[in-house]
Amino acid sequence: MTAPPDPPAIAAPPDSLDGLRALALGIARGEAGVRLGAKAGAALARLLDMVGDPALLSITSLAARLEVHPSTLTRLATSLGYAGFPALQHVLLSASLTAPGAFYSRQARAALDGDSSPRARAAQLCHENQALIDRFIESLDEARFEAMAAMIMAAPRVLVHGIRQFHAVASFLVYGLRMIRRDVALLDADGLGMAEGLAMLGEDGLLISASCAPYSAQVVAVAAEARRRGLATLAITDHTNAPLAQSAQAVLLVGHETSFLSNSIGAFVVATECLINACAAARPEAARAALRDREALIARLGVETG
Repeated sequence: MTAPPDPPAIAAPPDSLDGLRALALGIARGEAGVRLGAKAGAALARLLDMVGDPALLSITSLAARLEVHPSTLTRLATSLGYAGFPALQHVLLSASLTAPGAFYSRQARAALDGDSSPRARAAQLCHENQALIDRFIESLDEARFEAMAAMIMAAPRVLVHGIRQFHAVASFLVYGLRMIRRDVALLDADGLGMAEGLAMLGEDGLLISASCAPYSAQVVAVAAEARRRGLATLAITDHTNAPLAQSAQAVLLVGHETSFLSNSIGAFVVATECLINACAAARPEAARAALRDREALIARLGVETG
């Protein structure tokens, strides 16, 4: 059997954070001219979430943070086309040395060192979520984000899939999109099964999947099957090397690392609000008409009081 051809080689290493993120996604999908081992791929994904972190100033400190040997970072840099780690380091340090929101997280941690009161714990969690939201908007690629909104609004049918905590995110996205367009639903909301739901999408439908580490196996498997069927897919997930990112045509990346006892979905909800607004802005007249119709129905049915 003839081995599949290698993907095209990297013409030049990225000189910007956006370029590095795009390359990381390409590597995860097998579309870039480089293949990374599991450890190097995980290190790259985490590096992109550490932009502005002081640990980036030292390869030794960085390797300790990532729990890898410094030589792993050197090999990673050369695999990406850089002359060595300093060149990759320069790109990663191109942003401010203080990550968005880091001040608040440091203040909250300092408060917790000597005070375990409910207010201090709440302050820490709130400031951590603020930092995640800041990171999301700082790393947002406007052109890709607008393309996602256009993708959603152009699809004749949209299914959204998320389970466990991400069932809440999926439900919220469905609610928001239904305010401005029809034919949006939760996958398997009626309990008929995943296969039946995907079949109902037809050939031109769109599947939006949401999950973060540890990834829901069912959500990953359904998204992969949708891509095998040739359906349009959009992933809302956490890292460039996430399983959902590898099988999706478009990816919205959001962080979730906080002191919450499980994965935090606060930043995911805010990112979903941004996506719903972007969808409305993609077709403003249609969105206004749909919202006026919704308001009229609410008034006639007496849904709201006061």
